[in-house]
Amino acid sequence: MDLSNIVKNIKVKEVLNFKDVDIKGISYNSNTINSHEIFVCLKGEHVDGHNFAQNAFEKGAVALMCERPLNIEIPQLIVESTQESIADLAAVFYHNPSYELNLMGVTGTNGKTTVAHLVQKIFEQDRKKCALIGTLGYKFSSKDDYLEAKHTTPQAPQMQETLQKILKADVLNVITEVSSHALEQYRVKNCNFSTAIFTNLTQDHLDYHITMDNYFNAKAKLFKGLKKGNNAIVNNDDKYSKRLIDVIDKEVNIITYGVKNKSDLMAKNVEFMHDGVAFDCCYQDKTMPFKLHLNGMFSVYNSLAAIGVGLANGIKLEIIKEALEDTRSVAGRFEIVRTNPMVIVDYAHTPDGLENILRAARELTPKNANLICMFGCGGNRDCTKRPKMGKIAQQLCDKIIITSDNPRQEDPQQIITDILSGLSLINPKTVFVEADRHLAIKLLKDISCENDVLVLAGKGHEDYQILADKTIHFDDREEVVKVFGKNE
Repeated sequence: MDLSNIVKNIKVKEVLNFKDVDIKGISYNSNTINSHEIFVCLKGEHVDGHNFAQNAFEKGAVALMCERPLNIEIPQLIVESTQESIADLAAVFYHNPSYELNLMGVTGTNGKTTVAHLVQKIFEQDRKKCALIGTLGYKFSSKDDYLEAKHTTPQAPQMQETLQKILKADVLNVITEVSSHALEQYRVKNCNFSTAIFTNLTQDHLDYHITMDNYFNAKAKLFKGLKKGNNAIVNNDDKYSKRLIDVIDKEVNIITYGVKNKSDLMAKNVEFMHDGVAFDCCYQDKTMPFKLHLNGMFSVYNSLAAIGVGLANGIKLEIIKEALEDTRSVAGRFEIVRTNPMVIVDYAHTPDGLENILRAARELTPKNANLICMFGCGGNRDCTKRPKMGKIAQQLCDKIIITSDNPRQEDPQQIITDILSGLSLINPKTVFVEADRHLAIKLLKDISCENDVLVLAGKGHEDYQILADKTIHFDDREEVVKVFGKNE
């Protein structure tokens, strides 16, 4: 694309050294930039891209997008905010693909990944192609392997490029997870969402957002962008639901869902079983029984969210039922990786998420057996949730093992100390500490019996562990097989 075409279509304060060069790509990493790309000087929490512009030029950048003039003799687009303007640049460069797609976005603290996968299944059951973008990567159909993703929601250039690829593959429906970081950092700016889904809002990412009000306002941006004819699917049992509904345009079609509060879409007569959960799905004047191969009350809420998306998009309840009843767990989301003892791996890394999975696991725990949880908390992240998670684990489990998650640059022992501060009593017979996650899984085997239910929380699908000086391969599911052996 010619630089002149870009300049015409995005807002810039000033253009320096203009020359109409051919732009073949967008980069914000000087280490991976290719020839004939425009380099965007992003300013992050710790790094300022302006300091790497010279390196990008030497590696082939033919233009710059920056917030201040730089002493480099190539075209420079001076903008107010590179973080915001990169989204405008990406949309222009990739020809605004979302405007030709039925783009659906799911946001919330917990449940985004599962809801996205359920929505994909529902559309495919109705013989409609549906791509998925999220924490596990992106894929064009449920049968495809994931392509790599570095964030829950990709950066704006990757997001627009992925949407363009999906459109070129003749897939017209897309469900994407939308994180609060993505909304705050303009990664989904210029994405034309037709449906927005709200799962819940509980404490997480306060290291970034500082307050729950800021966190809510970031999530609300997805819904403020909806317009007449669009759909909003809202968890009516969440305490932020009314506040969210108040910011949505009155001409948007809103479907509320819930179990407790009167909602448009409700689950009644919920019954938990060893192999899943059953409930009556009530919508308008219709009631239909569902029996899912998913566990826990959180699965009921996730299913209701997905049902709401299907109904809002004109899919019959009978087809939705077929899709959900045929669905098994998503990777690393209450994934039962072994029986005798039952071992469950889950991504829960927030107080609410941990409480949800432990309550669901308790439903599967025999009366004469123990519920044992092994978990840690991520380093360089919100430290105020650590004692809360310790308290929840102690209250809901018979035994707990506190270990490392992704400690990053923090001292693992300090993270563990923060978690321990939430415990009312540290009984050496019920509370165990082992900072090495591999050894913690060995300890889990030593303190458990055949009928016990064991939960490994925090990492879920992740196949790595981020340490202070390196990232190593580490997958809870693989480690369980190494330590406990395969099911007989």
